[in-house]
Amino acid sequence: MNNDQPARLNCVLIAGGLYHDFDFARLELLKLLAEDSRVRTRVFEDYGNIEAIRQADFLITYTCDVTPPLEAQEALRDWVRAGGRWYALHGTNSVLRLFDNGLYGAPRWAPLMMETLGTQFIAHPPIAPYRVCVADHDHPLTQGIEPFDTTDELYLMEQHGDLHVLLDTEFEGDATGFDEHDWAHGRHPVLYIKDQGKGAVLYNTLGHCRGHYDMQPFLDWWPQVDRCAWNLPVFYDLLRRGIEWAKEGKRGGA
Repeated sequence: MNNDQPARLNCVLIAGGLYHDFDFARLELLKLLAEDSRVRTRVFEDYGNIEAIRQADFLITYTCDVTPPLEAQEALRDWVRAGGRWYALHGTNSVLRLFDNGLYGAPRWAPLMMETLGTQFIAHPPIAPYRVCVADHDHPLTQGIEPFDTTDELYLMEQHGDLHVLLDTEFEGDATGFDEHDWAHGRHPVLYIKDQGKGAVLYNTLGHCRGHYDMQPFLDWWPQVDRCAWNLPVFYDLLRRGIEWAKEGKRGGA
């Protein structure tokens, strides 16, 4: 290859699952990825193509209740440790089941996956406005970002390992509709990095979205279109920064 030609960057984007407008999220992420002509993206709904993940220079996921088989969990862990950068969005860390008591719960069925991600989703209160604060003003991912308000799902999570929290929020109260619903006062990560080996995971809990048909088969029609943090310019700023961070993984941004 001519040394004047920029190296191709291979991205795997996984977008799929339940209860979200994945068509919308997938398209928005693809438009952001297309801003860099070096990036060539393969798109999947789940983690079944393990070889594509192994060959990727960076990984972006926007899923809900998509649990990889053990072989894929091991491949993801090993890929990150070898220098891969994984930008995980919103429900990537969720495993959801409707319990016999009529409430949603978060079974701990994928511990290796959650250990790699650094968290597992447990619950969220009803969608409502909340304040996102900057926990690390000096990191390139958050430098110049001011505290902001969003109307989104406020993620309450079980943490695994040492997390470098960049954005966080405060919550105390009831996560209505979830089995683990009673939460004492505390601060909860919104954006964080978990370093491991030569690579890292960047997790952003923001970005719920839902269209009219995304609650089927439970509801035929969801009355409103939810875009949440996708309505905010600061969210797109964070997405762009996260993609730039991810591209600096195995190939060092070359």
